[in-house]
Amino acid sequence: QVQLVESGGGLVQAGGSLRLSCAASGRTFSNYAMGWFRQAPGKEREFVAATSRSGASTYYADSVKGRFTVSRDNAKNTMSLQMNSLKPEDTAVYYCASAVGLGPTTMSKNSEAIDYWGKGTLVTVSS
Repeated sequence: QVQLVESGGGLVQAGGSLRLSCAASGRTFSNYAMGWFRQAPGKEREFVAATSRSGASTYYADSVKGRFTVSRDNAKNTMSLQMNSLKPEDTAVYYCASAVGLGPTTMSKNSEAIDYWGKGTLVTVSS
């Protein structure tokens, strides 16, 4: 079992920044690719960003590329998402996810293969 707990969400004005964190406990953190997904009101959950087990490889949705940065610290069992130049359309509940046996790119295309999900943290971007 892996437990994932997100933090760092909140209300920010358009153009501002937020940093989300995901703390993992349970099995060996470095065995899992990690990623962020989000779900806006009335919309389906979508991929945001992912990182490989070592953190050497990352992959981003086109909508956040150049604005968001995903990183992980395997020594601390944490993953972060630095979000800059936020837009109102970034408003959503952000979920941390882990998957064994997937890379960042495949994680983006196979959410049904995600092993564990956090409960989410709400990000609201006002215009």
